[in-house]
Amino acid sequence: MTPHCGSVHLLTGGRRNVTRMKLPVLLVNNHSHNVNYFSPHPLSPEENVALKGTATQSSQFDSNGAAGKAIDGNRNTKYAERSCTHTKQDSKPWWRVDLHNVYTVTSVTITNRGDCCAVRINGAEIRVGNSLDDNGNQNPLCAVITWIPAGNSSSFQCNGMTGRYVNVVLPRPDFLTLCEVQVYGYTSTEENLALKGTATQSSQYNAAGAAGKAIDGKRNAKFSYHSCTHTERDSKPWWKVDLHNVYAVTSVTITNRGDCCAERISGAEIRIGNSLDDNGNQNPLCAVITSIPAGNSRTFQCNGMTGRYVNVVLPRPDFLTLCEVEVNGYLNS
Repeated sequence: MTPHCGSVHLLTGGRRNVTRMKLPVLLVNNHSHNVNYFSPHPLSPEENVALKGTATQSSQFDSNGAAGKAIDGNRNTKYAERSCTHTKQDSKPWWRVDLHNVYTVTSVTITNRGDCCAVRINGAEIRVGNSLDDNGNQNPLCAVITWIPAGNSSSFQCNGMTGRYVNVVLPRPDFLTLCEVQVYGYTSTEENLALKGTATQSSQYNAAGAAGKAIDGKRNAKFSYHSCTHTERDSKPWWKVDLHNVYAVTSVTITNRGDCCAERISGAEIRIGNSLDDNGNQNPLCAVITSIPAGNSRTFQCNGMTGRYVNVVLPRPDFLTLCEVEVNGYLNS
């Protein structure tokens, strides 16, 4: 598997105004020890895209603590000066910005409250993605905030995660206060490559369960609606999409069946590469699916792995059903 070492950024300017330039990414193939340099988005200009967004939160403590205060461009850390958010003491308080477009997010900078209660931010999770399941709080994890000193700002690297929504969520009962959230990134040139592909699978259970149903652009999770695949009970059931070109794959989103048998997806492997040995099931591993709740979609980060074929394979005897497979990426140059 080809690991992604992340982007290197040059920062200039003062605390409030930052100019960033994206340098080429270094990829190292551990198997062949070849080193490849490529810049998928050469010198892409980054900006604080949160300033264009719309913010919401789990609740509002008082009239001063509206969600939009975290994206007003003001890092003032005194709550009384009306530039910080504030929830009530919720069971799992959260804040979210809708960027109104899918962006490649390189980093998120959080400014913590300075006049009180700095420890409340400890343990907060930054999540980035396209799902609104659980208000977006189940999207892929960028970082966990261990600590930000009172009145300070800290940046967290997201290494090119893609998404429309950026959440900050505390996975415990507490208040959540944010004095500024800056989301640095650029408009994503990615697309769902699977829509252009051709799908095959190890077998077909019946006429309704054809392999192409997983790339029809529909996330309908009921098998009876003819939008999910279904193999027979094979010794190692698999599904594959041929993208017809070599792409850099940033993430794969899987929609699980909702009307039955959700546990069947558990343990499935997502593999990406150019080999058709064993029908592509020996290509490098992107992720193992531990579970996806019935009818839900989950996104798995592949961090720019390259390949023509994307497989989902169960390494055990079982049925395999997929209600949608979305392969996000861009042409590998």
